[in-house]
Amino acid sequence: MLRDYDPGAQCPLDDVRVLDLSRLVAGNMLTQVLADFGAEVIKIERPGRGDTLRDWRVKGISIYWKVYGRNKKSVTLNLQHERGRELLLDLVRTGHVLVESFRPGTLERMGLGPERLLEVNPKLVIVRVSGWGQTGPYAHRPGFGTLVEAMSGFAAMNGFEDRPPVLPPFSMADMYAGLYGASAALIALRHAESEGGRGQVIDVSLLEPMISVLGPLAGVYRLTGTTKKRTGSRSQTAAPRNVYGTSDGKWLAISASTQDMTEKLLRVLGLEHLIDDPRFKTNADRLAHVEELDELIGARIRERTLEENLRLFDEVGVTGAPVYSTDQLVEDPHVKGREIIVELPDKDMGRVPMHNVVARLSETPGAIRHPAPELGEHNEEILGALGLSPADLEALRNEGVIS
Repeated sequence: MLRDYDPGAQCPLDDVRVLDLSRLVAGNMLTQVLADFGAEVIKIERPGRGDTLRDWRVKGISIYWKVYGRNKKSVTLNLQHERGRELLLDLVRTGHVLVESFRPGTLERMGLGPERLLEVNPKLVIVRVSGWGQTGPYAHRPGFGTLVEAMSGFAAMNGFEDRPPVLPPFSMADMYAGLYGASAALIALRHAESEGGRGQVIDVSLLEPMISVLGPLAGVYRLTGTTKKRTGSRSQTAAPRNVYGTSDGKWLAISASTQDMTEKLLRVLGLEHLIDDPRFKTNADRLAHVEELDELIGARIRERTLEENLRLFDEVGVTGAPVYSTDQLVEDPHVKGREIIVELPDKDMGRVPMHNVVARLSETPGAIRHPAPELGEHNEEILGALGLSPADLEALRNEGVIS
C-alpha cells in the first residue's frame, strides 16, 4: 500500500531524545524501534562518510539506510576533533538516551566514557553495543554478527548433518541485539525518570542475545551430555515438522507440534491408521522414527499442488504454510491486508517498500513520520538550537568538525 509520511503523528516517545553514535545494524535496529514510536533519534555521523550502513547499496541505492534510517535525523560531528566532542557533550545535556557501538574503550580514549557522560547528564541512559561485551577476555576483539552466529552454537545446529554448518543469510545476531537493547533502554529510561532515579550504562553484546534465543541448549547438554545436531528443517523436540515438496514443484512447511494437531494432520492426509501405530503413537515415538514418518507424509503431500494442500489444511485447521520467496510474500493477501509491507514516497525509487511499524499498539501506535535523512541534513536544526549561527556552522565546516 502506498502511504504518505505522517510528520504530525503523535507517538508515545515524542518527548525522548536519543543520540545515536552507532554504526551498521544492531544500533540502527535499536534506535529505529525507538524512532518508530516517536523518539527524536539524532544520528551522530562522521563528516563526509556517515554511517557505514549508507554504503550497503543495491544498484547504487542505499536501500538499507532508507529502511533502518527512517524517522531519524542526521548531524555530522568529527569526534576526533576537540570541538566535535564539545558539541556532543552539549547535545548530551539535552538527551535522554545515548547509543554507541564502538569497540570497548574507544569512547574512553576520546574522553567521552560513561563517567564523563553521566557527569554532564546524570539521568542519561547509555547503551553500549559490542560484539563480545564491555568485559571478559574477548572484549577487546572486533565482533561482527557472523562471528557471534558461529560461536553461539547457532551455525553448528543449522543445516544438514552431512554438510557444513550454515550461517544465517541476514544480520540475525545484530537484529536480536538491537531488539534487546531497545527494551533495555526503555527499562532504564523508566528508572531514570522515576523519583530519585538515575541514568546508567547498558552493556549489550551481540553474543548474549543470540545465545538466549536458541533455547535451553546448556540445560539440555547438562541433562544428556549431547549437543544438538544439524537436522535440516526437522525439529529435535517435535515431529512431524519439516518442509515437503508439492506436485507443482513448490514447498509446504508443516509443524504439528501437539498430539491433537498430529492426529488432525494424519487424518486429513488419509493416514489415520498411523495414529495408533507404535512407531508414531507419541511424540517420542515419532521423533525416533522421523525419517519413516516424513516419507509417508511427504508422499501424500506430493499428490497435490501447494494450493490444493493449503486449501485442504485450511478447511480442517491444520498448521501448514507455503515457503515463500520475497516476490511471493509481498503479494500475499494477508501481508497486504494487514499492511505488513508499506510503500512510501522516495526521491530515488519513486516509492520504497519497507516493513511497517512493529508492534501494533491500540492506544499509542507508532508511525513512519519522515524518510531516512541525507548526511548532515539536520545540522542547522540541531546544532543551531545549541546557539550556533550560520556563520558558526560554516566555520565548523571549514575546520572539518562537520560536513
